Amino acid sequence: MHSAEETGEPGGYQPWSEVTPDAARRLLVAAVDAFAERGYHATTTRDIASRAGMSPAALYIHYRTKEELLHRISRIGHDKALEILSSAADGPGTAAQRLDAAVRSFVRWHAAHHTTARVVQYELEALGPEHRAEIVALRRQSDAAVRRILTEGVAAGEFDVPDVPGTTLAVLSLCIDVARWFNAAGRRSPDEVGALYADLVLRMVGARQQ
Repeated sequence: MHSAEETGEPGGYQPWSEVTPDAARRLLVAAVDAFAERGYHATTTRDIASRAGMSPAALYIHYRTKEELLHRISRIGHDKALEILSSAADGPGTAAQRLDAAVRSFVRWHAAHHTTARVVQYELEALGPEHRAEIVALRRQSDAAVRRILTEGVAAGEFDVPDVPGTTLAVLSLCIDVARWFNAAGRRSPDEVGALYADLVLRMVGARQQ
C-alpha cells in the first residue's frame, strides 16, 4: 500500500516515478514505510515483501540486498534535495529572495514527504561505506548551495551573518527536522510550514525588510 504522502506535489513531481518496473517501485515504497516505522535494522526483507504483497524471493529479483534498497531510497531523496536547493541558489532575484525560495521549497518537501524524508535523512549510518560516501558528497553539494546564497547575501549587504558555515548548518538542520515532527493531520499544511520557516530563516540571517 502506498503511504498517504505518495500523492505527488506542486510542480508535478511524482514520488518514485524514477523507479521501474512497477514491482520495483512497490517494493521501494514498502521499504520506505517499513524503515520509517521500524527502523532499518529492525526491518527484514520479509517485512518489506509482505507489505508490497509479494514473496521474499521476488524482492531479490529487483534488489540484491536490503542495503541496496536503502541506498536507492537515499540517492533519490538526496538528488531531489540537491535539485531543490541548487535551483533556488541559481534562480533569479536577490539573495534574500533566493534564500526564501530555498527554505520554502526544502521545508515543503520534507513536510509533504515526511515519511520518505525521515528515512532519507536519518538512516545514513546504515549504508555501507561506499554508498555512505556517495550520499555524504551529495549532502556537501546541498550545503554548498545554501552557503553560496548566504555568502552572496553577506557580500551584498543583505544579511548579517558572522559565521556562514555555522549558519548554513543551522538552516539545513532546521529544515530537515520538519520530517521528524510533521503530522499530516496537524493544523499547518506543508505550504504553511514552508512559509513559516522561510520567514524564520530570513529573520535569523538579519535580512533587510523589502
